[in-house]
Amino acid sequence: MTKTRFYTILVIGLLLSTSTLFAQSDKQKKLELQRQQVLKEMKQINALLFTKKKEEKSVITLIEDINAKVNVRKNLIRITNEQANLLTREINTNQKEITSLRTQLQELKDDYAAMVVKSYKSKSEQSKVMFLLSSDNFQQAYKRLQYIRQYREYQKEQGEAIKTKTNELQVLNIQLSKQKEDKQKLIEENRVAKRELEGELKQREVLMASIKTDMGKFASQIKKKKQEADQLDKEINRLIRETIAAANKKSGTTSSKGKYVETPEAKKLSSNFESNRGKLGWPVSRGVIKGKFGKRRSLTDNAITQNYKSIYIATDTNSDVKSVFNGVVTAIHVMKRGNPTILISHGSYFSVYINLSEVHVKKGDKITTGQVIGKVFSNKATGETLLGFRIYKNDQVLDPEPWLAKF
Repeated sequence: MTKTRFYTILVIGLLLSTSTLFAQSDKQKKLELQRQQVLKEMKQINALLFTKKKEEKSVITLIEDINAKVNVRKNLIRITNEQANLLTREINTNQKEITSLRTQLQELKDDYAAMVVKSYKSKSEQSKVMFLLSSDNFQQAYKRLQYIRQYREYQKEQGEAIKTKTNELQVLNIQLSKQKEDKQKLIEENRVAKRELEGELKQREVLMASIKTDMGKFASQIKKKKQEADQLDKEINRLIRETIAAANKKSGTTSSKGKYVETPEAKKLSSNFESNRGKLGWPVSRGVIKGKFGKRRSLTDNAITQNYKSIYIATDTNSDVKSVFNGVVTAIHVMKRGNPTILISHGSYFSVYINLSEVHVKKGDKITTGQVIGKVFSNKATGETLLGFRIYKNDQVLDPEPWLAKF
């Protein structure tokens, strides 16, 4: 193999390994961003769910709060594990790279040493002049002069290459040391998180055991709560269908059942709302999602499964409720023995705000993004301040969490 081909292969190998390192670093940055978001969520949970005295909350609420904390803690441990595993791979890659660079550096030094010896043997200017004068013709003399110049340039390049490789090696050694420190820190943080998780699981077990003696009472409460939620679902669905039907009738269309026939203005509003997926502001200034969207088994009775159409955001007592986007108030509904619910249309999309104590708007009002529309109800019996929040596309309910920006 010629030296030119050898160095070409080395350069290609370096480029490939460098691109791999960059890719891993990008993934590490994304994971660290996720970890910081989860840590912030954990801080919010502690501030919003665990600052009140236990006796101010019902046992069921305490179990739900601990379960929310457990889920976030598990997510934190998972992300931290991913970071540590990725760091292990990056450390291995760097160690291989360091070994390769050391080999290359030694080869460059050996090559350079040989050149220095050769240069020393023919260092005199007289030798160079004689080398030129001994040429058979002018063309040969010119080529020999070019050779002398190229040889000097090659010596200079080899010296620079040695300097560059030495610097690369130093940078990689520093990077490797930092990676090992980061990995050790993550491992220690995970140990602490796992110990805290064990404590929370034991606490949940104790609370679960305490309600088993009176399961009939709690089962009755849960069943009643489920019935109320089902009834609210029906009412919200009815209101949305009626709103769509009324809007379509006004525009002269009655054939499109359950689907909003948009005017140009409504179509633009829908498009703007849709383009803000993942960027919508939260309906409260500070909060944490305690109840997720979708099917979940009851924590206290595995026989009961509830399909949640809302997310439930725990927030501060007396918190304002804000519209997540520009729109029009299409309905304000109050169920018997229930709290107000506000529906806001955003073209063919709807946002729904459930469990309010006060309403500051009326049907037909035009609303702007972030406008205060009411206050969240605080339940003294359970010690909770929970806002139910939904998003619909026409009459189809969507998981609202992916629509909201990260807190």
